[in-house]
Amino acid sequence: MSRLRMLTLGQRALLAALGLFVLLAVLGPVVWGHRATQLDVLALDQGASSAHPFGTDGLGRDLFARTMVATRLSLVVAAVTTLLGFGIGVVAGMVPLLLGPRARRAVEGTIGLLVAFPSILLVLLVVAIVGPGVKGTIIALGIAAAPPAARLTQTLAAAVGDSDYVAAARLVGVRPGRLLRRHVLPNVASPLSLQLAQAMSAALLASSALSFLGIGVQEPDYDWGSLLNVGLDRIYVVPAAALGPAAVIILASLVLNAAGNALAVALAGERPAHGRRAAGDAGTVPVPEAAHAVAGDGADDAVLRVTDVSVRFPSAHGSVQPVRGVSLAVGAGERLGIVGESGSGKSLTALAVAGLVEHGTVEAAAIEIDGTELRTLSRAERDRLLGTSMAMVFQDPLGALNPVRRNGRQIVEAARAHLGMERDRALAGAAARLRELGISAAERRLTQYPHELSGGMRQRAVLAMGLMTEPRLIIADEPTTALDVTVQRHVLAALRQVNEEHGTAIVLISHDMSVIRSFCERVLVMYGGIVVEEVDADRLDRAAHPYTRALLAAVPDMATDRDRPLATIPGRAVAAEDAPDGCPFAPRCAYATDRCRAERPALVPRGTPQPVACWHPQAMTAELSQEAR
Repeated sequence: MSRLRMLTLGQRALLAALGLFVLLAVLGPVVWGHRATQLDVLALDQGASSAHPFGTDGLGRDLFARTMVATRLSLVVAAVTTLLGFGIGVVAGMVPLLLGPRARRAVEGTIGLLVAFPSILLVLLVVAIVGPGVKGTIIALGIAAAPPAARLTQTLAAAVGDSDYVAAARLVGVRPGRLLRRHVLPNVASPLSLQLAQAMSAALLASSALSFLGIGVQEPDYDWGSLLNVGLDRIYVVPAAALGPAAVIILASLVLNAAGNALAVALAGERPAHGRRAAGDAGTVPVPEAAHAVAGDGADDAVLRVTDVSVRFPSAHGSVQPVRGVSLAVGAGERLGIVGESGSGKSLTALAVAGLVEHGTVEAAAIEIDGTELRTLSRAERDRLLGTSMAMVFQDPLGALNPVRRNGRQIVEAARAHLGMERDRALAGAAARLRELGISAAERRLTQYPHELSGGMRQRAVLAMGLMTEPRLIIADEPTTALDVTVQRHVLAALRQVNEEHGTAIVLISHDMSVIRSFCERVLVMYGGIVVEEVDADRLDRAAHPYTRALLAAVPDMATDRDRPLATIPGRAVAAEDAPDGCPFAPRCAYATDRCRAERPALVPRGTPQPVACWHPQAMTAELSQEAR
């Protein structure tokens, strides 16, 4: 009832009219069935009268009664046709989400071709094969309705498929069928329900048209279209014989079409929109192997080890590589930071590790978690390892949580899928995790939807989701970017608590140098898809790469001279398709030489204690120079 209160008076009236048509379809044959079949030789081809409002046909049967009885078959044919078409279309539109790039393009191209094919020709072809009648009408119109439904579903599902919560579900190993049923379909149900009502209206008109033309419903069955055909021959003598069925067809079509919007609103109810917030929330260049030292290579107990990973995307001119030969290792209990401007390849590197790169190709010499090479595992084994050993915390917590599912069900999903936890035990564990992360009234929060939580609570709920399987590694992809300073502090404190209490390794990705410096023990600096420097966090002030030093200078502090302009990095970040042969930072670097522009430096120590990919590392302090010697 609460959902009906959201509707306007006009929308309620439309739903009531739709209900009357349904009631008429159920009771029509019972109330008027006898009169509709009763022959009366004394009343052949009579005009409209009080006894026969629509007149009679050539056998003396009451046309008004036949019109009321025909409601059932007319609506049933339209409903079954629509359900058949949408059943085929929704499945076909969802399938591309489960396929690889080539198969996806093949399915999408086939759908586009069928949408472009004239539907009337398709209907006539199927009717000619199957034959006229109720069965032929349903099959022909159902097949014709499938391509538009598939295109709509494909478009809607593609938008949802790119969301963080679908990526998170894939990461924890949710099975394809469950992924579509629980995460994709509920988020496209509202627009599909609206289109379903409109498609039923179109199916009613189309089935009536086929019957009117004599290739639809056949005697002894009859629907509104066949009755219209009977009355049309006498339209100038007995207008009601034709106008009566025509008026009912038009009225039913309008009611179905207009009631679709009201029905969609009622079905959507109080589900939150994706963007709603809680009140108070604040050219490919080959790289020689020597150019890529493994960052943190000394970590023998590495939870994550990535060697020479690259990501390639197709483009109009061949392909581009936004990530080129990145290598890193993260030890147990370590806090590693990856910093760089937007577009430097930080997040894409993390997605490549998690197997979440869409529409692109990941190449690597090795991607290991706890010493296990992911690429040697089957899909099920890889999903289980990633779902239990690694968790990801995405930048937008509202986007990382499914808006139409309660928080509790999402938090326990990985634990139930991989650890076989019973529902009650999993929910109790989820509540305990939320309390550990500083969320009060945890049991109540589990029954709420994501939009009912503040930004900090949502981020901690995402963190609790990952912790349910007690992972060895958490990759936090800019988890504080959209949060105010106070909430940032809570989220970072929660991550630090997990790191210290459970020994969980953490990779923190950010463009905020101050956050990286305060939280991490070791820092990788990325620019143009490569690692340009690796340095301990407590030595950041003595960084050697000009880009790292420029990032540090761009962060104001209490000692910054307010009378001078803030420091900036000239130029703009290099695009993947414009990557130079040499150092990617050379076009913006004040120290660049011809060698910098022609030859890319390897990530190795160059008179510095840390690896740096620069031909001209900047002068160190006297203390650091002493250490280097």
